[in-house]
Amino acid sequence: MTVLEKFLNGDLSALARIISYIENREENYEKLLAKLYPKSGHTVKIGFTGPPGAGKSTIVNEISKMLSAEENKVGIIAVDPTSPFTGGALLGDRIRMHDLPSDGSVYIRSMATRGSTGGLAGATNNVTIALDAFGFDFVLIETVGVGQVELDIINTCDAVVVVLVPESGDAIQALKAGLMEIADIFAVNKADRPLSESIVAELNNVLDNKREKSGWKLPVLPTEAVNNKNIDTLLDELKNFIQFSKETGLFEKHRRAQIKKKIFNIINYKLANIMETKIGGVENLDSLVNDIYAGKTDPFTASRKLLKLSDLD
Repeated sequence: MTVLEKFLNGDLSALARIISYIENREENYEKLLAKLYPKSGHTVKIGFTGPPGAGKSTIVNEISKMLSAEENKVGIIAVDPTSPFTGGALLGDRIRMHDLPSDGSVYIRSMATRGSTGGLAGATNNVTIALDAFGFDFVLIETVGVGQVELDIINTCDAVVVVLVPESGDAIQALKAGLMEIADIFAVNKADRPLSESIVAELNNVLDNKREKSGWKLPVLPTEAVNNKNIDTLLDELKNFIQFSKETGLFEKHRRAQIKKKIFNIINYKLANIMETKIGGVENLDSLVNDIYAGKTDPFTASRKLLKLSDLD
């Protein structure tokens, strides 16, 4: 029996092998994805993002247990910073997730960002296809909270929870950074700490305008994940948003936009590989960089020259 056949029969070890195959972009991985894609499209994908230490892992842990108790199969992707030495996931969110069911209803996979922008691993979207085809009802994606804000999570998920903490001033910073544009729900975690009520009120005031435009109430929920406080309400609101999204056509519109974005991402990736192969290695590029730095040419002329070298002009 092939690995794919074992995968289709629900073998978790085969799932792990196929995810590694996809993540490492091994030979013919796209052909494998092409076989899996028709079997996907049923999983609800929920993203959790926010600053480091906000308690995202604990929230994901509690929500996955609740979903599992409702007889759902749950996949968790924890996107970690990449080790500069090994290229592997560094933090290992599995350490922070505990008491999960051992019956196979919850599956955790840590993935490295591998230098991709926005903190969401380049292969994450493809891995969700595998989890979807495997039969998971929900996939929860926790993005790394290091560096810039993870705005690209919207290109993978059906719903996004932005997790903030009260005392660090993240609320205003989040709004400035554009998190308001991608958030479907705000969770102000560690709400037992000072300033939590004022942050919740502040967010509610700022979000009123967006609520009027979208028609969605965009909840701001105080939570204490470590005490499992208000996490059930957070899950209820997630379900409410998915229902709202489907009833209003937003769900389909969003998924169509994600497909379009994925097509462009695939094309860009392939074009970058073609360019790298055909321009004769880094020597040509370094030579042009030197000329630009010396004022002998400019980036626009250099780009046209590289396109001609790669037969793409």
